[in-house]
Amino acid sequence: MSRRLRWLLAAIALAALLWLLLAIAERALALAQRFLGLPTWLQWTLGSTLALFALAGLAVLWWLVRPRRKRKAVPAPDRGALERRVERLREQGADTQALGAELLELDRRRTTARVYVALFGEISTGKSTLIRALSRSSAARSDVRGGTTRQVAHYDSALPDGRTLVIADVPGSRETDGAAHEALARDEALRAHAVIYLCAGDLTRTQMEEVRWLADFGKPLLLVLNKADQWSAHELDQLRQRLREQTRGLANAVVAISAGGSEYFQRQLADGAIEQVERQRKPAIQPLLEALSRLTAAGAESLEPQREHAVLAGLHQRTGALEAQTRAAESERIVRKYARRAIVGAMAAVAPGSDLIIQGALAAALTRELAALYEVRVSDVQIEDFVHQAKLTLRTGSSIVLAIAGNALKAFPGLGTLGGGVLHAFAYALIFDSMGRALAASLAERKALDQDDASARLKTLLTEAGGARLRQLATLTMDTLRERDEDHPPPSD
Repeated sequence: MSRRLRWLLAAIALAALLWLLLAIAERALALAQRFLGLPTWLQWTLGSTLALFALAGLAVLWWLVRPRRKRKAVPAPDRGALERRVERLREQGADTQALGAELLELDRRRTTARVYVALFGEISTGKSTLIRALSRSSAARSDVRGGTTRQVAHYDSALPDGRTLVIADVPGSRETDGAAHEALARDEALRAHAVIYLCAGDLTRTQMEEVRWLADFGKPLLLVLNKADQWSAHELDQLRQRLREQTRGLANAVVAISAGGSEYFQRQLADGAIEQVERQRKPAIQPLLEALSRLTAAGAESLEPQREHAVLAGLHQRTGALEAQTRAAESERIVRKYARRAIVGAMAAVAPGSDLIIQGALAAALTRELAALYEVRVSDVQIEDFVHQAKLTLRTGSSIVLAIAGNALKAFPGLGTLGGGVLHAFAYALIFDSMGRALAASLAERKALDQDDASARLKTLLTEAGGARLRQLATLTMDTLRERDEDHPPPSD
C-alpha cells in the first residue's frame, strides 16, 4: 500500500470517526442516563466492549499512518579485525588468496578516485545492448547461448555533464553454470559505488530476492526498466508504479528506458519475394543518465564509505564461511585422531559390554580440544558433567552400539574373523566418532557446551549410522590395528 493511499484512508477514517462523534454527541446525556440505569454487570460488559472497539480502531489508524522502518545495512567488521582473521586462516593453511586480493582491489579503486557502477540483472533483459548504448563501444557483444557474460568487463561511460563512469558488466542471473557466475556478479556489485538493476517487466520472486540482497548492503541502487518502447504510455505508467511499490525502501529511483538494439521484420520486394531486414533501434537512455548524474553528483570520495562498507561486509561473510570450512576440516581431523586412540586403548581394555566409555580421560581431552577449536570456554566441571552425561547415554544404548558393531564386522570380510577384541575396538571407534561429530556440530551451532543438545545428537548418530560411515570406521579400525601390530610385533618363539 502506497503512503499516499494510506494517508487517504487515514483521512477517511478520521472523518468517519468525527462524524460518529458528532452524531452521538446530542444523545450523549441520554445514553449516559440510560447506561447508568442498567444493571452493574451489564454496565461492565458494555463498557469493556466499547473500549475494545476503540483500541482496535486506534491500532488500525496507527498501522495506516505509521512510518516505515528503514532497512538496516548488513553489518561490516572493522578492517583491522577482518585482516587478523584472514591472517589467522592463512596460518592455519587455508587458501586466503582471494580474500587478500579483494582487500587489494578495495584499496586500488579508492586511489583511482573513479566512480564504478555495476550493471546487474537477469539474462535477456538487454544488458549487453545497454552497455553498448552507455559506452558507445562495439566491444560489448553477446553470444547466442544461455548466458552472455562469462566474466566481469569494464567500460568507460560519459554523463551529460562530462563526468566519466566505469560501467561493470557482470554475468547475468540464471546463466548456465549459474553458481559461479552469480558469485562473480555479486562480488563486483559489492565493489561498485552504485548498482543498476536491469529488468524487462514485473519483478519475479527471484529478482526481488536479488534486489533485496543488493539493498541490504546500503549502497545506491537504480531499478531500470528496459524495452519501454514495447508498452503504451498507460501500460508503462502502471508498470513503473508497480515497480516503485515493489522496491519502495530498496531502490533510490525507478526509471524506464529503451537500450535500442536490433529488430527484425519482413519486407516484400517488387517481384513478390520476402526478405528479412535487420534495423537498429535508436537507444533512449536519457532518464538513466540523468538518474546516474544525480546519484553520483557528490563524486567517488563521498560514495567511498558505502562501497567500503559493502566490500567489508561481503568479505566478512566469505571469511566466516572459510572459517567454518576450516574448522570443520580440523574437527574431522581431531575426531579421527581420538577415534584411533580409542581403538588402541580398547584392545588393551577389558571385554566389551559393561561400560563402553571407560576411557574417560580420552573423552575429556576430545571435549577440551574441540571446545578450543570453536573458541568456546569450558570449565573442568562442565567437561566432567558432559562426559558423565555421555556415559549415561551410552550405557542405556550399549546393546545398540554392540549390535551395530557386530553387524558391521559381519558385513566387512576379514573383520569378523578377528575376535571379540576387534568388536570392542570397532565399538569404541563408533562411540568416539559419534561423540566428536555430535559435540562439534553442537559447539558450531550453539557457541556453547550444551550438554543436552550434544547428547541428543550423540544418540542420533549412534542409532542412525549409515553404511558409508561404518565402512570408514571399519577401515580406520583395521588400519589402526595393523599399524599397532607393525609397531609392536608379537614376540617370536
